Amino acid sequence: MEVIYLFLILWYGGLFFQTFFLHRYAAHQSFTMSKTAEKITYVLTWLFQGSNYLSAYGYGVMHRMHHAYADTEQDPHSPKYDENVFSMMWRTKSIYQNINTKKIAVDDKFTKNVPQWYAFDKIASSRISRIIWSVLYILFFIKFATTWWLWLLLPIIILMAPIHGVIINWYAHIYGYVNFKVKDTSKNLLPFDFLMMGEAYHNNHHKHGSRANFGVKWHEIDPTYLIMKLLNTLNVIKIKQ
Repeated sequence: MEVIYLFLILWYGGLFFQTFFLHRYAAHQSFTMSKTAEKITYVLTWLFQGSNYLSAYGYGVMHRMHHAYADTEQDPHSPKYDENVFSMMWRTKSIYQNINTKKIAVDDKFTKNVPQWYAFDKIASSRISRIIWSVLYILFFIKFATTWWLWLLLPIIILMAPIHGVIINWYAHIYGYVNFKVKDTSKNLLPFDFLMMGEAYHNNHHKHGSRANFGVKWHEIDPTYLIMKLLNTLNVIKIKQ
């Protein structure tokens, strides 16, 4: 059971910081927080994402480009211009790395106010950091995996953030339902998002990009937004209206 607990903690913990910090804060700035809280959130993102840590700068800039160029040839990830899931993952990885290391020129409108803690990102994104996290996961499995099929969860844990991205950027552009007519193929993957912490309301998000609450209909409960409301009440963050 320890392996299952670890998997669930990393799935929902990593996903929360991806949607809360990288997506809603870095990319869309749907709320504000102090610089101290921002740096604490950087560290927490690294602790929960571990081997698959994503930089707020790289993610934020790339996601803004996704909204601007959704389902066109300039989109960093689109089922319309990638042959399969794996080719999309590889192209996304390459674009993310080029943005994060500033190897390609990016329009100022995509980088404006996107947070970057360069010194920390250099450590958290390093190959050494990723290897150490992977080794720690393997050691945990050696100690607690009681049956062979639990080992199938190991590669998912090591590559969890990219897998989260694929679920939304591939499948939520192919399957699901639509609340709003938009210029792209974004869809709401689940009517009740128990799996992706609100990210599955992708069509809603493409219609209202900077909206803190991704849910629109009564049954579209956004778990991340509920946590954000609590943090707003506690004055940890301030949600923009």
